[in-house]
Order: sequence, then structure tokens, then C-alpha cells
Amino acid sequence: MDALLQSGAVHVVDVDIKGYFDSIPHQRLMELVGERIADGRVLALIESFLKQGIMEGVGKIEPEERKEGTPQGGVISPLLANIYLNPLDHLMSRSGYELVRYADDMVILCQSAEAAEEALATLRQWSAQAGLELHPQKTKVVDMGQPQASFEFLGYKFWRGKTSGRIKRFIRPKSEKKFREAIKPHTRRTSGWSMSAIAQKLRPQLEGFYNYFKHAQASALAATDGWVRMRLRSVLRKRAGMQGKGRGLDHHRWRNDYFTRLGFFSLEAAQRKEHMSLRKAATF
Repeated sequence: MDALLQSGAVHVVDVDIKGYFDSIPHQRLMELVGERIADGRVLALIESFLKQGIMEGVGKIEPEERKEGTPQGGVISPLLANIYLNPLDHLMSRSGYELVRYADDMVILCQSAEAAEEALATLRQWSAQAGLELHPQKTKVVDMGQPQASFEFLGYKFWRGKTSGRIKRFIRPKSEKKFREAIKPHTRRTSGWSMSAIAQKLRPQLEGFYNYFKHAQASALAATDGWVRMRLRSVLRKRAGMQGKGRGLDHHRWRNDYFTRLGFFSLEAAQRKEHMSLRKAATF
């Protein structure tokens, strides 16, 4: 993605297929699966999976004879979704377009605005034939050559600054919010865990978050670090008989290195260490 953007492919078709998993036509999907699988028993099993009932609470709702959609959360739904979009991958490749796709999340990167509009027209035509609908508002062409232009893809936000400079990666606000909601239960001010125990409980989540978002700007990772430390300082304030969030003078009462000694996993520090290791390896 970065290489394409830096090469000048800054005209981005930001694609959103409306209700993709709910709208995949069964007949065409089974035809595509049948091109690879000849065993009738396997085909019958897949077809029964597509038409399985829906469990809500303690009751089972038998849907009408469904002719489209794959069960969300089903173990093979992502595989079937990829199979259905595989012809699109080949079409875009034959047409000379740079398509980057993961399941139904995709963008097309082009060298000119004209090429981007042509790619979008090709995509619209294929989607109509495939029984899919592009979201009219969310599917659009973005000129990343313009200041403050942006698009989101796979949890990242790609953004160009006010001046014409390098396109940078940040953490998509929705992804950041989801992460913070997962952290909050472990950092409540009323927590009875020791600070070192809280740091260890947070480590797997922080490491997982870093492993995915380590390509984001250092400032984005530093902001997340700061928010987590604010939550920890708030716990310490509560234990010291003070109210409110851990801000202001609390940065001097409990400095960043205090949390490092407790075993707090810092996203920014992990990125800095990894970059230093890569630079060191490049010198040999």
C-alpha cells in the first residue's frame, strides 16, 4: 500500500459493498465453489451451511428459504466471501488496476483521476452482474494528492497533512475506541489489583494492539500510551484519596519510568526499539 501511494498512485477508489455478507447470491457462490470442488457431499454440506437456522436466545428461528447471504461469524464465511470476490481480483488485474483487498475491504489505487473513475465504473458493472450493491455514499474516489485528504483501510487511517508531504498512517478512530473499551475494565479506579498485576493483565492486549498497529505514526502510539497511563494514574489518585483523572501534576508524581519499572508495555517504546533493530541490521 505504502509503495503504491509513494509511487504516485494517489487516486484511491475507496470501496464499500453494502451488506456484503448478507447479499452474496447462493446460486452463483455455489457455482464458483463447484469449479474447485467435485465432491457432492462437500457441496451439499456447504449449501446446508448457507441455509442454516438462526439461534436467538433459547429459541431457534427457521428462516425462509434464503437465496443470498453467508452467516456472519460462521467459520467458513470469510473463505466463501473470498471465493465470491476472486473473479473481481482477476478482472482488476487484467484491466491493469492495483486492487488491495482483504475479504470485502478493498481499495483501488490509480495514477490518475481518470483511471480511478474508469476503475470505479468497471467495479460498478461487475458488482451489478454479481448481484452486489456498492454503498452510494461510502464508495468514492479520494485524491490523496490533496492536503488533508484521507481514507481508512483495515483499521488504519491514511492521511496527508496540510502541506504536500508524505502520506502517513494513523489509527482509525473507530479502532482506537474499540481498543479503549477493551482496556477500561482492567483500569477502573476501584480496581483491587496491584499496579504491577494490572500492567501484566494489560500486556497481552497492548502487545496484540502493537503487533497490528506498529506501522502507525509514533505520535499515534504515544497518544494511546498516554491514555493508558492516564487510566493508571487515576487508579493511583483514587488510592491516594484524591478525585478526578490522572493528569497535570500526576505526571510528576508518577512519571512514565515508574510504569516501565512495573512492567507496563509501551507501544511507542516497542516501535522505537524495533526501528533501531532494523537500522542496526541494515548496517551489516
